[in-house]
Amino acid sequence: MTKKKKPPFRADHVGSLLRPKKIKEAFKEFHSGKIDNDEFIRIQDESIKEAIRLQEELGLQSITDGEFRRASYWSSFVERVEGLDVGHSRFTFQDQKGDKNPFTAPIVKGKLSRVSSIAGDEFSFLNKNTQQTAKITIVSPPTMHMFRLDETMPSDIYATREEYFSDLSKVYREEIRDLEAAGCKYIQLDDVPIPMLSDPNIQQKVSEDGIKPSSLMSSYISLFNECIRGRSSDVTIAIHMCRGNYKGKFLSTGGYEEFAETFFNELTADAYFLEYDTPRSGDFSPLSYVPKGKIIVLGLVSSKTPETQTQQDIIQKIEEATKFIDIEQLALSPQCGFASTVAGNPISLEDQKAKLAMVVEVAEKVWG
Repeated sequence: MTKKKKPPFRADHVGSLLRPKKIKEAFKEFHSGKIDNDEFIRIQDESIKEAIRLQEELGLQSITDGEFRRASYWSSFVERVEGLDVGHSRFTFQDQKGDKNPFTAPIVKGKLSRVSSIAGDEFSFLNKNTQQTAKITIVSPPTMHMFRLDETMPSDIYATREEYFSDLSKVYREEIRDLEAAGCKYIQLDDVPIPMLSDPNIQQKVSEDGIKPSSLMSSYISLFNECIRGRSSDVTIAIHMCRGNYKGKFLSTGGYEEFAETFFNELTADAYFLEYDTPRSGDFSPLSYVPKGKIIVLGLVSSKTPETQTQQDIIQKIEEATKFIDIEQLALSPQCGFASTVAGNPISLEDQKAKLAMVVEVAEKVWG
């Protein structure tokens, strides 16, 4: 079996990492006025360098900044795109007990315009401080719509969803173009909306708005394709399919079978990070729809809980997946990031390190 020189790598990870204590404190102190922006950035820089060293020491080939500069995985996008603001989501997170948590979501307050780079500064610092492949994560385009559906954009600003998506896709194309020009070779779009549309409860809520879930799915796939249209062939575009990740809670349940054939074949991404850490994700049979040339990164190691599966458990699941897809089209990662927000998941830094180490060790055993 072959080691990969182009991302995604056999041992990969989604991107976000647990914020160290000094980062959490810095966010509080900056927003309360106790430290200025220069000091805030200095602490971020220092912490990111430490995170880079950790990833390199563990043997990871794709390196992220842990999203240490962001309050949440989508906050930097809203902050740097004119016309966006924050409101209340129409959906809620939940845990295994059924306890629910509301959350905030992007909303439109004006015509969209990319007034500055969204992740350019993040890439520049990251790339300067690692010899490995610098990976940039960006919130997915459908995230800018799904959490409030068509209530996201007032009709006096955007008369139709199509008009809104047209401006939104332009923002993404400009950002990807500039990241490519800066030398970025690995971009991942983090998506929660498409997995949400496989959940019967969410399908019902969407239908109650007069929107056909399958039509919305098609709109989202078209939106993705418009956003990455014209990108360079030597840049890997990956999509992370997430069921929500907030302090260990989730947004949706349901497997991939409902949208797999359309999604894997019509969306023009190179790779897909799929969550497969719990039975909520369904079985591996949808992988039979993945065309040759595309890579599936199996998210088999939970990032939500301290418990860690055995290496043999992970290897067995990879073997199960090969009943439906060639092993050369597979890679391994944790199921999600470790901290979609500053708060992070209910695990320790040592848990995180052990899980990332397991990914590297298992990948070495499976692919060599």
